Amino acid sequence: MSAHSGAAPGHERAGAALAKDEVDLPTVRKAVLASAMGNCIEWFDFGVFSAGVMTSIIGTVFFPSGESGGATLRSFALIAAAFIARPFGGMFFGPLGDRIGRKKVLAATILLMSGSTFVIGILPGYGTIGVAAPLLLLLVRLTQGFSTGGEYGGAATMIAEYAPTDRRGFFGSFLELGTLAGYIMGAGLVLLVDLGLGEDRMHDWGWRLPFLVALPLGLVGLYVRTRIEDTPAFQRMEEEGEKARSPLKETLEHHWRTIVTLIGIVLLLNVADYTLLTFMPSYLVDFLDMDDVTAQLITIGVEAVMIAVIVPLGALSDRIGRKPLLTTAAIGFALLSFPAFALMQTGHPAGVALGYAIIGGLLVLILAVIGATFPAMFPTKVRYGAFAIGYNVSTSLFGGTAAVLVGSLITVTGTNYVPAYYLVLVALVALVPIRLIPETAKVPIDRIGTPQAPEAAGSGA
Repeated sequence: MSAHSGAAPGHERAGAALAKDEVDLPTVRKAVLASAMGNCIEWFDFGVFSAGVMTSIIGTVFFPSGESGGATLRSFALIAAAFIARPFGGMFFGPLGDRIGRKKVLAATILLMSGSTFVIGILPGYGTIGVAAPLLLLLVRLTQGFSTGGEYGGAATMIAEYAPTDRRGFFGSFLELGTLAGYIMGAGLVLLVDLGLGEDRMHDWGWRLPFLVALPLGLVGLYVRTRIEDTPAFQRMEEEGEKARSPLKETLEHHWRTIVTLIGIVLLLNVADYTLLTFMPSYLVDFLDMDDVTAQLITIGVEAVMIAVIVPLGALSDRIGRKPLLTTAAIGFALLSFPAFALMQTGHPAGVALGYAIIGGLLVLILAVIGATFPAMFPTKVRYGAFAIGYNVSTSLFGGTAAVLVGSLITVTGTNYVPAYYLVLVALVALVPIRLIPETAKVPIDRIGTPQAPEAAGSGA
């Protein structure tokens, strides 16, 4: 985009270009908060649903009675089922966000996500309505998946398009800080309710309480989102008549190679993310025979440390680039996954915590930069849709299935090292697309996809 195009209008354009990189910081912070709130609510649901005690309860409340290990796998299957709808949500909400704006779509997705989580807390169980119980729960989970498919890409796009170029990594890291905060809130609330009510009341009705909290959280997020304008990049694109006539068609016809590259990187992100945050709490309890409280404390402790370092890592990427952190993480997973899980096999809380922390430390290197990296892979007119489609296809195939796949393979093979095998494999695969993406740390978001921008993702870096 040219910084000037005439006399008086040229000064207006130059002012707009200046405003782009010198955005009012209070406005940027408000946009970051509005975006991170949705991610926080999404992962609040995961924190509640995947807590060690909760997976067993969900599997027994909504299904016919069976042994607890089967109940846990049924809960993981419900988590995986929600991901079936995510690509459809991405294909619906993403191009819609490129056509009508990021703000309107994100208002809809946050209501759907928080409302669906709330509904789980009021659904009757199998003992009350029989087979309708798991079917209704499945329907709610599919609705969650559909709305989440439009949430993450829009939230990341919102932050990337508001943030100043030289601080995009810093502000982008708050998106995943929302992930970690939401997870801790969900897992921590389950722990508090469990300790406060005791086993009997927790299984009877207490498990519902954490799900009910999602609705007021969603209403707060909706309020914050309605108090901001759409992103400067979208408004400029709209004013200059550069919107794609058919964003979905243009995305699939002209940007599929970059989408494939994105899928390859998200493969590692999702397997690591959902293994650590969704599967591991139950892994510690069901396969390493730790008690619920110790497992939850280790999980929450590692997440708290990740929160402490994620923003400084995002700021670091503004100075040295995104690719060094992504490459370090991929190599780290390839080399350290087996030692990390070996430490967990000791069964000692200190060894388990250290092994868990190694995986968490490698994951946070990725989480710190994806909010700035992925939106910068696509031009403004297809950014929301292309990101949402690629991200959610990969998430559906590899993220949502991680817990049930790994849990089933451990049961079949009898080895607790299955998660390590999986992490090493996907790390080696992800190194290829990480090498191929261009470094965009210092490139203005409006220049992405223009002749002045770095080479296309598929052509090397």
